[in-house]
Order: sequence, then structure tokens, then C-alpha cells
Amino acid sequence: MANNSVGNTGRVLWAGLRALLVLTVVCGVLYPLAVTGIAQLAFPGKANGSEIESGGRVVGSELIGQTYNLPLKDGEETAAPDLKWFQPRPSNGLGANSVNTRYQLILSGATNRSGDNEDLITWVKDAKAAVIKDNSTASYTVKPSDVPADAVTSSGSGLDPHISPAYAKVQVHRIAEKNHLTVARVDELVADHTDGRVLGFIGEPRVNVLKLNIALKELTRG
Repeated sequence: MANNSVGNTGRVLWAGLRALLVLTVVCGVLYPLAVTGIAQLAFPGKANGSEIESGGRVVGSELIGQTYNLPLKDGEETAAPDLKWFQPRPSNGLGANSVNTRYQLILSGATNRSGDNEDLITWVKDAKAAVIKDNSTASYTVKPSDVPADAVTSSGSGLDPHISPAYAKVQVHRIAEKNHLTVARVDELVADHTDGRVLGFIGEPRVNVLKLNIALKELTRG
């Protein structure tokens, strides 16, 4: 009786081990290799992170936002934005300044404050004041009503690479002045890089900031 019990247990354990080995090979090796191979053949760009190149090198991904800041100075914790470039929407932050443009991948996430939270209200007011100050020029003044929500709040992930056409429009006069371009030419640049709704009805029109800044760089070089 004891020998039969041990034998049955051994057969069950051996069957379980074989199943584990087979599933490990199929699910852990063959399936990932097959999916990776199909993705590389059918969608190589998306499979490799939707990378964007400029000047012969990868400068980012069209799926992840990034900063366009001046070099960090001694004593500064947060670099100032480089105002010759279009700026992204605020990203998720830390500490007292939760509305910023750090775009640290490990810290992705929304601000996570309720609409009546006093800290959030203060951050948004400060961010709006900064948008008005940074984007007003000698010939153009940004009004508080001109500042859209995405200019002062982060996206759900905090890493959104897009801004609204309204936020891009707020920045047009500054970009024109800083880069010695006409407002009409910068307006045209924004229009050329504005994507419409998916299938005509899903989502909202949007502008990829990295692609827009690459086009701006090429324009100023020309």
C-alpha cells in the first residue's frame, strides 16, 4: 500500500514537472519569440518604441513627453523652460511643486488631487500665471481666458507627449519672437502638425510637441 502511494505521488509530481517544463518553453520562450518576430516584421517602428530621429540620432519617442529646458544652474532644483521651444503640458511632480515638467518615467501618474484641494488650486493658479507671463510678448498679451486646462494640469499618466491646439496657439507669438519668425509662419507650422480625432470622432485634436519642435528646429535652420 505504501509503495503504491509513493509511486502515485511520484507519477503526479513527474507529470506536473513535465507540464511546467512544457509551459515554460511554450509560454516563456516560443510565444515571446513569435510575438517579437511578428512585431518586428509587421510593425518595426512601434515595436521599438515609436522612436523619433532628428539629425541622424534618436531624440525621443512619439509616445512619451519630455522637457525642453535650459541647462540646470548651480543651486537650482528645477531648470527653467527654454522659451524658444514649444513647451509640453505639466507633468506629475513631487513635494510642494506638483505641477511641473519633470517627465520622470519612474514617477508617472496624475496629480491625484480633488478639484477643491487647496494645494491643487494654488498650483494651477501659479501655473496659469507662469503661462501668461512666459507667453506674453511686446505685441501680444495672453489673457487668463486664453489658457486651456492642459496648460496647467498634467495628463493621467503625467507623460502625455501631446498638447491641445489651443495651448500651442497660446505659445505661437512667443515662439515667433524668440526664433525671429512671423506669427503666420508659426501658425502654419502648428496647423501642419495638428492631428485630428481618430477615425474622425474618437478623442480630441492634438499636437505632438516633439514632432513640432523638430519641425521648428528645421525651419529655423533653413
